[in-house]
Amino acid sequence: MSLDINQIAIHQLIKRDEQNLELVLRDSLLETSAAVEEMMAELHRVYSAKSKAYGLFAEESELAQTLRLHRQGEEDFLPFSRAATARLRDELAKYPFADGGVVLFCHYRYLAVEYLLVAVLTNLSSMRVNENLDISSTHYLDIAHADIVARIDLTEWETNPESTRYLTFLKGRVGRKVSDFFMDFLGASEGLDTKAQNRGLLQAVDDYTAEAQLDKNERQNVRQQVYSYCSEQLQAGEEIALSELAKELPSFGEKNFQEFTADQGYELEETFPADRSTLRQLTKYAGSGGGLTINFDAMLLGERIFWDPATDTLTIKGTPPNLRDQLQRRTSGK
Repeated sequence: MSLDINQIAIHQLIKRDEQNLELVLRDSLLETSAAVEEMMAELHRVYSAKSKAYGLFAEESELAQTLRLHRQGEEDFLPFSRAATARLRDELAKYPFADGGVVLFCHYRYLAVEYLLVAVLTNLSSMRVNENLDISSTHYLDIAHADIVARIDLTEWETNPESTRYLTFLKGRVGRKVSDFFMDFLGASEGLDTKAQNRGLLQAVDDYTAEAQLDKNERQNVRQQVYSYCSEQLQAGEEIALSELAKELPSFGEKNFQEFTADQGYELEETFPADRSTLRQLTKYAGSGGGLTINFDAMLLGERIFWDPATDTLTIKGTPPNLRDQLQRRTSGK
């Protein structure tokens, strides 16, 4: 992995009671050892694989202002990270769920792009067996489940300040306002809406095939082509590019797919990240509620699965063997 660490600092927030978060600041930067490089490579890998939201700094963002001073050489990385950790503590203290953790700031380069990654990592305890087969306790950073992480694309921020996507962050779990305090700390607001872009793509695909008056199988073949391309981009860590997607799809009339989306005003970016859950709708129907969860291939609608909108009734012809076995057992009283 071509990841080069420029500077890295860690500090700590310790929760002493419900009201206080103790601030423990390190007096020096971390040395870039093999262990530190391995940790950052893992954190970069885990973060890159997760679904992220996009944002941009507000004009009054303190973090952006001090980061800009650091980039201009007016403030060193360590005092920048210490002051930022103190501000993070102040924001965290407003929320009752604040648990503290290890606060990490890392300036690194990956594939010719400079990043600043900020994360709050949980320090957990576990057990280990040593070479003498003795058991002892150990502590480790829970990188795999890190959910308080943001990353600033410094290259994008400095070369394209009008961008709405140079800052990415992980949204918190349902029921927790993790992203709220982190966005306040960053002084940022949400930018590019990835889900909206993907929903717009799905609508454009449906309208494109409808205008071409394709039959059911032809429409589904186009959806499958779109899904295959987007899935490949997702697995490769690349974005959806409308120009490339248009080359994958048949042209109907004088316009290809990209020209169609531009003329119809879908407001799609030329490139945007793929959203797995939204794209799944190209090949699947899925829904849940009221104790019922249904998921089936789109091709089955009208063949083995029929929906009557007047009565909101779904008729399924032929149940999966394992479901049929459960029904037979239950209804026979076994």
